[in-house]
Amino acid sequence: MTLAAPDPTAAQPPALSFSLAAPEETDRLGQLLATCLRPGDVVLLGGSVGAGKTHLARALIRARLGAGEDVPSPTFTLVQTYGADGVEIWHADLYRLGHPDEIAELGLEQAFDTAICLIEWPDRLGALAPQGALHLHLSAPPDGEGRIAGLSGGRPGLLDRIATLWAGA
Repeated sequence: MTLAAPDPTAAQPPALSFSLAAPEETDRLGQLLATCLRPGDVVLLGGSVGAGKTHLARALIRARLGAGEDVPSPTFTLVQTYGADGVEIWHADLYRLGHPDEIAELGLEQAFDTAICLIEWPDRLGALAPQGALHLHLSAPPDGEGRIAGLSGGRPGLLDRIATLWAGA
């Protein structure tokens, strides 16, 4: 696990950037995030098709619920919800949405305040994207091996906590 150069294709310049050389390192990042997130935290998972957004979300959810938990992709259901230790986790895949107005039908705006929300294809949110969301963009590095995770935003102190835990891994 090494720190990587920032990803210039991310929506915002990342404050943190991690090189994920293997799927196990993506799992490790998901597990690490599971220890840091609390109700009201929204993670906007950006990246192209196949970048690892669902893989990371599954690792995070399984870390909170237990490794054997079945975590289906929300591609067709749009939203999957889970309960763990009194905390709701919402995992949404907005790829199939055509307009941000459809977000209201899913109940996401209320969940942003009370649950941990993992949002794939966050560009579909438009102006509804929460101000204090953690932006996590996954992309392929120039050599095409592994992934780069760029992180920015989030509530105060969250990025520092993530960096500290990652460095201790």
